[in-house]
Amino acid sequence: MRCQDQVRREERRALRAEMLRRRVALSAEEHRHWSARVAAHLMAEWTPPFGSVVGFCWPIHHEPDVRAALEHWHGLGVLAALPVVVAPKAPLRFRAWTPEMVLVKDRHGIPTPGSGDWLTPDSLILPLNAFDAAGYRLGYGGGYFDRTLAVLLPRPLCIGVGFEINRVESIHPQPHDQRMDWIATECGVFRPV
Repeated sequence: MRCQDQVRREERRALRAEMLRRRVALSAEEHRHWSARVAAHLMAEWTPPFGSVVGFCWPIHHEPDVRAALEHWHGLGVLAALPVVVAPKAPLRFRAWTPEMVLVKDRHGIPTPGSGDWLTPDSLILPLNAFDAAGYRLGYGGGYFDRTLAVLLPRPLCIGVGFEINRVESIHPQPHDQRMDWIATECGVFRPV
């Protein structure tokens, strides 16, 4: 069993690297255009309730940039929140974000709010390094979002955002992998089957 687990970890590591390579190879114009389409599909298909908290990730490594959707919803009275790593192997916490806010880089070099009240997200918009039709996502391998989703009660609505170049037949989900409720790409929004 240990050998099989090691093989699966190596396969997922290789898939993660290939999916990241595909995304980083996008031209700046392709990335802007596809990100704008992802954000437009999100706004067309879903409006978070007034006063609710939407957690999202600052885009890194050519992830879809959906800040336009968060800015739009912010104008409608929705609170946006960015994740904060409080300790290794611990669930993430979330702090409010506004478009004019000055951010600081965390220990991973990701912009994050340096202070503020902790918020509990009602919904999460999560980046997808790879994803499948069943709604499973492959992240960076740190397990932060899987740990976070496992402890948030009630579980927030989870919307994965990615590009079609990162769609795969299966990510071969592990028992700890958390399934997305919706997935949004430049081609539209779909509910996993």
